Amino acid sequence: MIAIACDHGGYDLKLEIIQYLKEKKTEYMDLGCDGREAVDYPVYARKVTDAIKNGTCEKGILICGTGIGISIAANKIPGIRAALCTDCFCAEATRQHNDANVLALGGRVVGPGLAVKIVDTFLHTAFSGAERHQRRIDLIEGDKT
Repeated sequence: MIAIACDHGGYDLKLEIIQYLKEKKTEYMDLGCDGREAVDYPVYARKVTDAIKNGTCEKGILICGTGIGISIAANKIPGIRAALCTDCFCAEATRQHNDANVLALGGRVVGPGLAVKIVDTFLHTAFSGAERHQRRIDLIEGDKT
């Protein structure tokens, strides 16, 4: 199950990504927003991160105008590793190396065709499990110093 949410700057791209998820028969939860009227992205970041933290969803997708603000808001939550990706290489690397559980996108930065490819890469790339990558995740999470 994938949690997806956006602010007004990511609304149109969210609709494109939802269409892709439907076509691929990928289960998702649309957690808002529901239009182009200005809203506060931290609210929607929290909805997605809560869904991941409580086990309702495995991963999340967050979209705002640039992807920056919403990724910063998500990364304030312990256990969340949100990665702002603008290409497929970054999406693949963040899953393999960081076991990122939230993909952040910029609705005003990445077009729908590329965004769908980034989402596909993010959702279909596994964490490598390499010791050095796990060690770094543990350092990020504060599990080891």
